[in-house]
Parts: sequence; structure tokens; C-alpha cells
Amino acid sequence: MIAIGEASRQSGVGIETIRYYEREGIVPKPKRAANNRRLYTVHDVGRLLFLKKCRDLGFPLADAKTLLNLSEGGGEDCQSVVKLAELHIANVRDKIAELRRLEAVLRELTANCDSGNVSCPMLSQLRTAQGQ
Repeated sequence: MIAIGEASRQSGVGIETIRYYEREGIVPKPKRAANNRRLYTVHDVGRLLFLKKCRDLGFPLADAKTLLNLSEGGGEDCQSVVKLAELHIANVRDKIAELRRLEAVLRELTANCDSGNVSCPMLSQLRTAQGQ
């Protein structure tokens, strides 16, 4: 059995995040020692690692929980996993497009800046955009 600090170290998931996952029912509550300390199994740490990998890929927590449940369900449902992944890919593409638009706007704003100006054109543009 593993203490929470070691489970955190092995999984890369912070202690407070582990506690949060337990409170929210994302992972089952672990067994407790006589002194009421949490005790984790290798399987518990595996769950935390799985969630960490999902989060590292940018999956929202609800989707990570769904994927965890699918992985532990016995009959892995590839169709459900693919649908979830495709939706996530679409969201990632939308974010990329939004970031590209943001980059273009910032480039345009900063292109108007001249290092010798007393008044910064970018700040002026931002001030006029506030009233709109």
C-alpha cells in the first residue's frame, strides 16, 4: 500500500488534485490505515496516471473521467472513444484558429508601433476599442 505523497510522486498528480478527484468521485476513495491516512494500490496509481495522460492531452476532466470509466468497463468501446477524441480534435482545431486570429491582431497592432513615438499606437487603438 502506498501513501498519498508516494502516489502523487509516482503518478505526477498533485496531492490536492488527488483529493479533489476523490471528493468529486472521479476516482474511488482509497482504503484508510488505522491512523486514517489514505492508502493507495498500484491500480489506484494507474488510474491517476491515466487521468494525468488524458489531462496532458488537453481532455476536459469530464471527458478524462469518461475515458477512465470506458477503460475500466471491461468491454472497451472504441466507437465511444473515437467520438470523444474526434470532438476533442475539433475543439483543439477551433482553439488553434482562435490563437491564429489573436496572433494576427497582435501583429497588426504591434506593426503600427514605432519605437520613437511618444504616444503608442497600440495603446491608443486599445483605448478606442474600449468604447466600442
